[in-house]
Amino acid sequence: MPLNAARYFRVEILEHTVGVFTRCSGLAVEYEVLEYAEGGENGFVHKLRGRMRYPNLVLSRGVTSEHELLDWLFASQQPRQRPTVTVSLLSLRDARVQVQRAWVFGQALPVRWVGPTLADIGEVASETLEIAHAGLLRR
Repeated sequence: MPLNAARYFRVEILEHTVGVFTRCSGLAVEYEVLEYAEGGENGFVHKLRGRMRYPNLVLSRGVTSEHELLDWLFASQQPRQRPTVTVSLLSLRDARVQVQRAWVFGQALPVRWVGPTLADIGEVASETLEIAHAGLLRR
């Protein structure tokens, strides 16, 4: 990727963009590991896959005038309002936006929003959104 390219994450709900972020963590899947010590077998312990686990998505960006995030946060207080969310890794290169990769998460629910604190001179005020979900879906 050339130095003049920028990367960022776009969050969409029902094909409507609710925010663009510079950082995203929690794009992960892991299995619980169940250990089974077989009687009479002292050389090793069997390790079996258990349930899948998904960490919350944590997205952050500089503060903007966009209001869609807070609108979604307050609208999703009802359990039945848990939509599918798409997180896309985008690159901006030579004034063209390209989707590098996209992930889809089911039953998304915003569980935490942290607004800006006063930033020192030269620092950017930022906000963070944390999203719980029911798992990564196949597209």
